[in-house]
Amino acid sequence: MTLRDYFDTATGTGILATADKEGNVNAAIYSRPHFMEDEGIAFIMADRLTHFNLQSNPKAVYLFRESGKGYRGSRLYLTKVREEKNSTLIESLRRKPHAHTGGNDAEVRYLVYFRIDNVLPLVGSGSE
Repeated sequence: MTLRDYFDTATGTGILATADKEGNVNAAIYSRPHFMEDEGIAFIMADRLTHFNLQSNPKAVYLFRESGKGYRGSRLYLTKVREEKNSTLIESLRRKPHAHTGGNDAEVRYLVYFRIDNVLPLVGSGSE
């Protein structure tokens, strides 16, 4: 099963962790990633701390825990490659209307693209 197939069917909770240039860490709940044609992924985000951190430190980790499956899930180690501000693609990618902003249509949104550097299970090193 590909990662795209996994995230198309899996339900659960995702957390995107970032750090600023000084190493101050932030974690925020994010929906499942959007898989792009180039095999990278993208997240829709507002101009908040996660986006701010990615301006000075492109590294991030997306942790996904499947619903009702104990400690089953994945960790995606990511590097930001680019972003688009208020992209028209955002509307077509949304799974739920305005779910991440509470319906604030005036808020600036970014489509942030990442390269997947490594994939590990939620628990363990993946070498077992």
